[in-house]
Amino acid sequence: MNSAPADFHLIPRGWRPGGVALKRVLLAGIRRVLARRDAINRINVFPVADGDTGSNLAFTLSAVEQALRPWRSGSAGSLLRRAGDEAIDGARGNSGAILAQFLQGVGEHLADRPRLGLDELADAVDIGARQARGAVAEPREGTILSVIAAFAAALRREAGNGDTDLRTAWSRAVAASRDALARTPEQLAVLRKAGVVDAGALGFVELLAGIDDYLQRGRAGLAAAAEFQSDAGVMAEAPEPDATHRWCTECVLSAEAIDRDAVRASLQALDHSSLVLAGTREKLRVHVHLDEPQQLYDALARFGRVGSRKADDMRAQQRATQSRLSVAVVTDSAADLSDDALERLPLHLVPVRLNFGAQDYLDKVSLSPKEFFHELRTNPALPRTSQPPPGDFRRLFEFLLSHHDEVVYVGLSRAVSGTLQAGESAAQRCAAGRVTVVDSRTASCAQGLLAQRAAELAAQGLAGAQIATRIAALVPQTALFAYVRDLSHVVRGGRLPRWTLSLTRWLRLIPIAAVGADGRLHLRSALRLRADLPERFARWVLRRLTPAQRGGRILIGHCDNLAEAGRVAAALRDALRPVSIEIVPMGAAISAHAGPGTVLVSVLPDEG
Repeated sequence: MNSAPADFHLIPRGWRPGGVALKRVLLAGIRRVLARRDAINRINVFPVADGDTGSNLAFTLSAVEQALRPWRSGSAGSLLRRAGDEAIDGARGNSGAILAQFLQGVGEHLADRPRLGLDELADAVDIGARQARGAVAEPREGTILSVIAAFAAALRREAGNGDTDLRTAWSRAVAASRDALARTPEQLAVLRKAGVVDAGALGFVELLAGIDDYLQRGRAGLAAAAEFQSDAGVMAEAPEPDATHRWCTECVLSAEAIDRDAVRASLQALDHSSLVLAGTREKLRVHVHLDEPQQLYDALARFGRVGSRKADDMRAQQRATQSRLSVAVVTDSAADLSDDALERLPLHLVPVRLNFGAQDYLDKVSLSPKEFFHELRTNPALPRTSQPPPGDFRRLFEFLLSHHDEVVYVGLSRAVSGTLQAGESAAQRCAAGRVTVVDSRTASCAQGLLAQRAAELAAQGLAGAQIATRIAALVPQTALFAYVRDLSHVVRGGRLPRWTLSLTRWLRLIPIAAVGADGRLHLRSALRLRADLPERFARWVLRRLTPAQRGGRILIGHCDNLAEAGRVAAALRDALRPVSIEIVPMGAAISAHAGPGTVLVSVLPDEG
């Protein structure tokens, strides 16, 4: 018989699924992994103990699920080819890239098959296993590679025994995979020390087991996959943080004919680890750990078009995995704040995207403030910013929710950007009620102060709703004032009307802007261009501070103008001692619109 019964409660011997039936099989496995992502995250110690393997596998397979869900007709081979292509596009992390290459290899081999039999599947899985191993620059036993190899070998043995029953052969191969998974601590010392199996390997076994459950139980297995919950175990000993490289960096390289060996040779020259190249001659997913994400993007640019850039801060991820706090706080890179705040608080950053012509960057990740102003001075193309896609927020939210009960996102003013809406869209796709979004109605250092305060409240043990309420109350009391030496960037970005540029230049005035209650930037005053501009600006600010603001916290930002920012800070300290005043460089998300020379003062009021 070549098709499953209509009710799918019993799959007969000799079943050879077509595309639609195979879709149900794959979805059962995918949903099992999605249900298990948190448990997989908790045991992630190799290659880096950053606690995100379950999230990465979930994102990789979610891309496949979304593409296959509307599938209504087609061959088994074409469905698997589509699954492999979507996995490459959606792959995240080391294990996600390896799994994507495995699926790509399986799909390529079976591309013309209308139905799927055991012999064809065994051949395809063997090819997929070899391609997955070939994608890794330094393959290690005791990882997902070992379990994929064990599964492929077991399926080949079953096919060689002459039994054509796909269902029975699959169950036996899954059992062999479980045995291989149980052996991973014997093969990797870091797993043995932590008392866990390899997280990526567990994710692969869960994919196979979800499929097996469907093959044995039909639709009952499909429903169970989405509801499946159990504990993958708890680490016997938390691993020491691996600080070899900071950024888990990924992108997709596209070209007509990619020379994978040449790409690998080029990347081997970088100081890196965990290099994985997964894909085809036309599209290559590149995953690597390094300290300077832009090095990867620059190295790949000569081979083709570089897109889908992503970089995760593994040090921040490690802190999240070791945290016992119930709430984590997220902001976007439009918020300017000190490195110290990011290091010591449960605070995480989603980078804004920007470009100079065809060159793309991730704000504060692949482009520092210093590098941004170098580009601004030397690059004839003007910088353009764009909001992070919802997927960037969702990936971070879901990772954090696997280690915390709740997330609070303090976002850039809704009135000036779609960034907050992207965060809201991602929050709606996470578990109901676990992500709270707060509109800061401001930007830069003022947004940074609010996000920092939210993280401090999280560190004190407040719940997400309590934090959101406290921050919402601070929003209308938080001030932002700035003087802008060159209004052309602000006008070009549409933040101020064009007439302000010609008027201020003609009168030799330095405009002062402030964020209003509507969350937008407004021209408030102007100062004559004189040598004592910073001191006069400080006095102007002081006259407008409320008593609560005078006793609050001040953060000063600057666009490549540290000297004048320091003079503003000195003048404010003289008047407001012992108020805390810090100075930080403003990131590209704001500097691209404010322009060089801008100095900004943000004030968070005293809550006493």
